[in-house]
Amino acid sequence: MRKNHGFTMIELLIVIVILGLLASLVAPKFFSQLSTAERGIASAQMNSFETALDTYRLDMGSYPEKLEELRKSEKPRWDGPYLPKAIPMDPWGNPYIYTTPGEEGNPYKIQSYGADGKQGGTDNNEDIIHK
Repeated sequence: MRKNHGFTMIELLIVIVILGLLASLVAPKFFSQLSTAERGIASAQMNSFETALDTYRLDMGSYPEKLEELRKSEKPRWDGPYLPKAIPMDPWGNPYIYTTPGEEGNPYKIQSYGADGKQGGTDNNEDIIHK
């Protein structure tokens, strides 16, 4: 009687093909969720900026000229830091764009240009704007 000590080459190839097929079905879903998560992170960070900006305005009477003033300032009545940590980059490693005054009568605008770091775009490259 012959003892079976392992898998045959055919059995291994069949398993590899099945794993490849499963990966081809799962990978696109996974990567689309990753881009959605990055956009959610950017939006959440911008929400924390908005809270800090509004608190700064209550203390100082106006909005800061730069986001960095939320962390450090020599201005009188400054009672910060208004953010607990350094100002983060967006999820794609680019700085957030803060302008004051904002558009259409808004006091400020915070935006990220998305994955490509360029204004405009679609899908993962689309700008994220908080007014």
